[in-house]
Amino acid sequence: MQIIIDKVKCEAKLGETLLTIARRNNIHIPTLCHSDALAGQGNCRMCMVEVSEGKTKKMVASCIYPVTKSIEVITNSETLTKMRKTLVMLLSARVPHNNTILKLRQEYNLPPVTRFKSDDEEECILCGLCTRACDEMGISAISTVNRGINKKVSTPFEEPSTVCIGCGACAHVCPTGAIKIEDIGEERIIWEKSFELLRCSNCGKPFITRVGFEYIKNKINTEIETVCENCRKDAITKKLRDIYGF
Repeated sequence: MQIIIDKVKCEAKLGETLLTIARRNNIHIPTLCHSDALAGQGNCRMCMVEVSEGKTKKMVASCIYPVTKSIEVITNSETLTKMRKTLVMLLSARVPHNNTILKLRQEYNLPPVTRFKSDDEEECILCGLCTRACDEMGISAISTVNRGINKKVSTPFEEPSTVCIGCGACAHVCPTGAIKIEDIGEERIIWEKSFELLRCSNCGKPFITRVGFEYIKNKINTEIETVCENCRKDAITKKLRDIYGF
């Protein structure tokens, strides 16, 4: 089927989200709580767009809105801009010195928020990506705790988690860099817990925690080589070149 996004005709498959279609056609829709590795969740509302179906218009979160018919979409109206400005202002009040939010504030030409008392060290916007990534890994080492203004992401009882494997999936999907992960030599530190890193058998670079490697091996129930992602990709590329001669 065909839909129209910002006056651009776009091919769409039944059930695809508006965000997926827009990105495939190089149409920018801002997001914070979205990751291509995880299904959309619509928490941050930055990706709101205006959908027209005949004479009916409605605001929807593009990351979770599935296309089921031909529609017309506007991604950057005056109403949407005002909405996003409000969201950025609220997030700026929570994380006043975070670089990701500072860039958004500059993009929308917004002044510093002085109305609210903020924690200068806070960087988490409670988007939920990190906890979802951890759950998808089958670990569930972190979760949101407390309520209201005291809500935050943490390990149980704020102690080093007994089940964390140090994979870093939570830090990888975090849009604001709130989760700190540090690799020093053959040691990784995350969530106040230290992990031994294994070196790639090909290039020698430390790339995965020992417990993470063992977890994956047990998960797929087979022996695997300690080869980093880059070396694995290089090996596949070389094999394709040998086969097809390109």
